[in-house]
Amino acid sequence: MNKTTVPGGSRQRLMLAYGMGDAGTGLAATQLGFYLFPFFTCAAGLPAFIAGSLLTVIKVWDAINDPLIGWMSDHTQSRWGPRIPWMLGAALPLGISLAAMWWVPEGDLTQRTLYYVVMAILLMSAYTSVNLPYAALSTELTPDTSIRTRLNAARFTGSILAGLSGLIVASLVLSDGAEGYLRMGRITGTIAAVATLACCWGLAPFAKRAQRPSNQSEPPLEQFKRIRSNPRFLMVLGLYLLLWFGLQLMQVVALIWLVQVVHVPPNLSTWILLPFQLSALAGLQIWSLLSNRKGRLIALRWGGSLWILACLLSMAFPPLQHGGSGAELIPLIGLIMLVGLGASTAYLIPWSLLPDAIDADPTHPAGLYTAWMVFGQKLIIGVSMSVFSVLLSLTGYISSEACSGAMDFIEQPAMALLAIRMSMGLIPAILVMFGLLVMRSWPDRGAHLQRA
Repeated sequence: MNKTTVPGGSRQRLMLAYGMGDAGTGLAATQLGFYLFPFFTCAAGLPAFIAGSLLTVIKVWDAINDPLIGWMSDHTQSRWGPRIPWMLGAALPLGISLAAMWWVPEGDLTQRTLYYVVMAILLMSAYTSVNLPYAALSTELTPDTSIRTRLNAARFTGSILAGLSGLIVASLVLSDGAEGYLRMGRITGTIAAVATLACCWGLAPFAKRAQRPSNQSEPPLEQFKRIRSNPRFLMVLGLYLLLWFGLQLMQVVALIWLVQVVHVPPNLSTWILLPFQLSALAGLQIWSLLSNRKGRLIALRWGGSLWILACLLSMAFPPLQHGGSGAELIPLIGLIMLVGLGASTAYLIPWSLLPDAIDADPTHPAGLYTAWMVFGQKLIIGVSMSVFSVLLSLTGYISSEACSGAMDFIEQPAMALLAIRMSMGLIPAILVMFGLLVMRSWPDRGAHLQRA
């Protein structure tokens, strides 16, 4: 398979199997992104500063373990290749730790905080052990540019569908407050484990014949020199950091923005998040098709422009005046769908460009480049989440000591509301603009027409 394209009869099976691989981690990422900060500040009763610091711990540890697991994955030997054993071994730990993350233990603030630090380390270790080897496979399964783009479209289609199911589960159970969060964790932890195991079973025949990474050992300093000397990778990395920081920031702020700024009733707020996933799913298909016909940079510019427009509209969106009547909700839902349509480029485009950057390196160490790409993204997002929590604390954001649902409305200071609006609108818009500028010199001309 490393010298020929995937046979037509096997291609659909490959797409289906690969599409399931990001379902577990995509489900975890969606729920952690949208609900973990509200869970910490509402159900668990943690101050905003501590909640944001916990998000930083999650992202920083997730970043630190990426290069290590990427290196070990590159050097793993098995009949199924280097990636499948890691995914298989981490499937059950991923499901169990994801469920346990949503439990509120007894004890004081310090004890609860320590519990979440330990669970965050366990969860993100399992998450990386599944997600990083899986992501590396998109480069190794085929050298065909269009199939690689379709693999990443299948990947994020599975991810968004799983995230959509997670949001539906959350909307159904989170009316029970802390107990609802725990029930959500048990359901989604089971889905995450089963989906990962199914992906391993489906990909095993293809992984046996996939391109293998070089077994040459390389210390971290040499790895850093390697990636620094690859200008294509530096551009992809810059794009990925900027787009995903904007996306992750909007996810963290979204539920808070809906309830505290736009005044969506708490019982409707979780359902309002569903149009984002649906439009992002549609966007994946649109940008994948456009990428293969016109080029990935064209798709990025069109999607990025829609995203910037949606961000600026989000910042200026007025509070609801009549408690969420149908006439008021229609423009809000339309805006959220516009955000999802534009933001779906963050899922597809950087990962579809990464194989080109890996191919520019003669030894093709997919695990190494994947690890460093995700390392940079997680590290910067972790620090940024801490800055966001400090910003909320400095502007007087008020956390709830208990909640009856996913998030309760609390009258917030004007400065806190402004900080939330900027985090939902202006800051992501600026990040996306810089992402478009970073890619101005990418040599994408004709790449969508390449075949092996």
